[in-house]
Amino acid sequence: MTTLILLRHGRSSANAAGVLAGRTPGVELDETGRAQAARVVERLARVPLAAVVSSPALRCEQTVAPLLADRGLTAVTEPGLAEVDYGSWTGRELKKLTEEPLWRVVQVHPSAAVFPDGEGLAGMQARAVAAVRHHDARIAAEHGNRAVWLVCSHGDVIKSILADALASHLDNFQRIVVDPCSISVVHYTE
Repeated sequence: MTTLILLRHGRSSANAAGVLAGRTPGVELDETGRAQAARVVERLARVPLAAVVSSPALRCEQTVAPLLADRGLTAVTEPGLAEVDYGSWTGRELKKLTEEPLWRVVQVHPSAAVFPDGEGLAGMQARAVAAVRHHDARIAAEHGNRAVWLVCSHGDVIKSILADALASHLDNFQRIVVDPCSISVVHYTE
């Protein structure tokens, strides 16, 4: 089947400030993030890409922009790959969130974590994996089973997709590290 490249967006202004951006509109890449995005073109220069699918977040759009320009491709925007809806946690400093009782649940038993006025991590994983599987089937049908395609999304979303691909329970996803602008590769088989 196909090969999926999972690209986390480059460093954003929120990452640099230690703030949980979530779905806050207008969060952009900072200078480091823009440089990381430019280097993605070099890192993937020899990889034939059939398609690019992106979270609707501006920071993801900015991360794939240099690659799209270099390849003459257009990204498909996929709401199912959007950042977690952190609800009332959105915009708060991470160091303050570590004091919340829910923080421990997120770290130890994420499948049970539901953010106040937001969504649960299990629900996020279900929507993200469904989106990936939908696009994987579409791309395989359009470009063949050997197609290589790229998703640009967010740390927790990518970690949940990787946990699924590894047949690992969501409660283990905190063991997976996905740094800004890092690349993870999944080769789907029958």
